[in-house]
Amino acid sequence: MERDGVEGLGSATSPLLLAEKITGDSNKPTGDHSITPLLVFSTFVALCGSFSYGCSVGYSSPAESGIMEDLGLSVAAYSVFGSIVTIGGMIGAILSGKMADLIGRRGTMWICQIVCMAGWLAIASAKNAWCVDIGRFVVGVAIGILTYVVPVYISEITPKNLRGRFTSATQLLVCCGFAVTFFAGSIVGWRALSLLATIPNIVQIVCLFFVPESPRWLAKLGREKEFEATLQRLRGTKSDISEEAADIRDAIETLKHTSDEARTLELFQKRYAYAIIVGVGLILLQTFGGNSAVSYYLGTIFAKANVSTSVGPIVFALLQIPISIVTILLMDLFGRRTLLMASATASCLCSFLVGLSFCFQELHYLKEFTPILTVVGIMGFGCGFALGMSGIPWVIMAEIFPVNIKASAGSLVVLTSWASSWVLTYTFNFMLEWSSAGTFFIFSGMCALTISFIWRLVPETKGRTLEEIQSTLISS
Repeated sequence: MERDGVEGLGSATSPLLLAEKITGDSNKPTGDHSITPLLVFSTFVALCGSFSYGCSVGYSSPAESGIMEDLGLSVAAYSVFGSIVTIGGMIGAILSGKMADLIGRRGTMWICQIVCMAGWLAIASAKNAWCVDIGRFVVGVAIGILTYVVPVYISEITPKNLRGRFTSATQLLVCCGFAVTFFAGSIVGWRALSLLATIPNIVQIVCLFFVPESPRWLAKLGREKEFEATLQRLRGTKSDISEEAADIRDAIETLKHTSDEARTLELFQKRYAYAIIVGVGLILLQTFGGNSAVSYYLGTIFAKANVSTSVGPIVFALLQIPISIVTILLMDLFGRRTLLMASATASCLCSFLVGLSFCFQELHYLKEFTPILTVVGIMGFGCGFALGMSGIPWVIMAEIFPVNIKASAGSLVVLTSWASSWVLTYTFNFMLEWSSAGTFFIFSGMCALTISFIWRLVPETKGRTLEEIQSTLISS
């Protein structure tokens, strides 16, 4: 789900970030601006939403034993608790576009953080199973909206020469939230951990009063003076914003001639089938490759392999941070396909290694190697996934869809991500009870399928304009 560094993806009803126009002088640098303090601060505030998402993903594993013991939950009941956040996420994904258009990006983040904090407080004060489930569901609704609105807001306030680096930071902050939650969960109980998870909520709620609204949203509403003033503040008082402002106005004018219904219906035309297959296919393979299940139930996996459930998850979470940084640095150097292939290959091999370790355990053969092989395999799986499959599918999704279907196609992909995550997180504990080895052999097989899918269908988008990418996919 994680969802969450969608460069250039607009809201579910109006994609305000149109592809850059090709001018006669393609070598002329246009729209390049420097980093300003307000831009950095606004991005930081928005990224608190990504950190919140990381906290929600990392919560269920360290809290599992405490919640099951204190509230007397069965494996099935805890599976409901662990997976119900994805049901909330699906609802949030549906609501996000309309909500962001109605009250703005900043207002949407503000309301979502209040709702998210209410969900964490409900979990912290829960006395029975249904109360923690409601709290987890409410958190899911909030982060389902945040995972969409945060990258949209960041991509709409940043100039095109900085947009890639700034939006890529969403995945990094998700990893940071995930790691911090794992670390804190090894020190404090599940109720205290819920209260700690409200900290990024509070920070964003307060700081949102000091950041500007998306200039593109203001332009769409026709608030011209506020639009120009906001854009000037974000770019710096000495920057020339005339060309960028004109491009935004042209984009808004283009959207006025296309209704929401027309853009949605265009999604189902045959010429867009290739792009839809690539976008939805990558997200499905990302989910069923096992990443979300491993993240949600890491403690259970280590416990079955007789590995420390306190040290192992923390090391796993901390490893995600430097790998995510490496991915940001390498993405435009080696290309999307190369990193995706390397990521899927590493995940395939490491999943097979974990399956092999559990196979030894189930067959009572070389059982002493199970903990070692499991640790090596899981750590390698996490690093391999973070190298590409964790975040790059969302970048590709933002690049391959033409502007007239980008919003509806993006909503479809986000909804697919949350729905498939629910299926996997709910069934994972039952799969482990059926066969731990078989579960990871299935994940390894899905990663192998991912390699074939990327090799045959996923285009390389590095160094190509959005128009070139999209015309290739539509004509294929």
